[in-house]
Amino acid sequence: MDTIRSLQYFVRAVELGSLSAAARELGTTQPTVSKAVAALEDSLGVRLLERSTSSLSPTVQGQRFYERSKGVLEDYAEAVADARGETQAAAGLLRVNAPVALGQFLLNALVQEFLAQYPQMEIELILNDRMVDLVEEGVDVALRLGSELPPNAIARKIARSPRWLVAAPAYLKRHARLRQPEDLAAHNYVRFAWLSTGGTVELHNGDRYVQVQTQGRYRVNNALAIRESLATGGGVGLCPAWLVQDLLASRKLTRVLPEWQGATQDLSLIYPSRRHQPLRARLFMDFLQVQLAQLDGFET
Repeated sequence: MDTIRSLQYFVRAVELGSLSAAARELGTTQPTVSKAVAALEDSLGVRLLERSTSSLSPTVQGQRFYERSKGVLEDYAEAVADARGETQAAAGLLRVNAPVALGQFLLNALVQEFLAQYPQMEIELILNDRMVDLVEEGVDVALRLGSELPPNAIARKIARSPRWLVAAPAYLKRHARLRQPEDLAAHNYVRFAWLSTGGTVELHNGDRYVQVQTQGRYRVNNALAIRESLATGGGVGLCPAWLVQDLLASRKLTRVLPEWQGATQDLSLIYPSRRHQPLRARLFMDFLQVQLAQLDGFET
């Protein structure tokens, strides 16, 4: 039995959810893949896959074996590249997860730039705002905003963004002037939905911290929607600089109470707790660390 080839068949079958799809991708036939996986199960003495006429999924033992096998294949690929003198080459698929707004607003363009540098790479970018299980969902690298990070993962903080109170000039003309943080209570405050702190906003000016209970008629679970709402005069909001820097520069938004700000928003790269990271993942993380730290609205 060709163990490496069998592991390749098994890993791609799990990831694609189909023996036929794995066979097509790897340039072989479905019976060949099926026989290789069956031989692998016989040699291990455990059932790795649950098969039906319409679906395929790993067993509990199969999921654990998949996670370890993927690492073995990555180590093997790097060993082959090293033996061939190709340690600076990067190839293969990289699955990346990021918050929706960050992905749409900044990361999408950076991914295209990275792919142009590494023509043998593929990236699958999954955008959502929930906390994902990196191992269970097969994610190689994820970006997270804020201090709350998933367990069983390694984090690398790469940048931070100050958070400022902002509003559209048209809104400010129609409402009472804000002279101190407590004045926020009389304004329409636009915020992220489902915050554990509700409408409570904490601000500081370097020396003093204050908490203000705000009121607002609109809450939304998307940062880009908050950005648009503020730009069209919907109210006052506390936003990370990366999200509104361009609107401030074009004067579509202006800072409110500029001597006050919220806690900075951390940006972290996270990855599964593996002994070795594949070269493609390390290159991508190093690329993002350099590029994101240079963008307006971020600081190191």
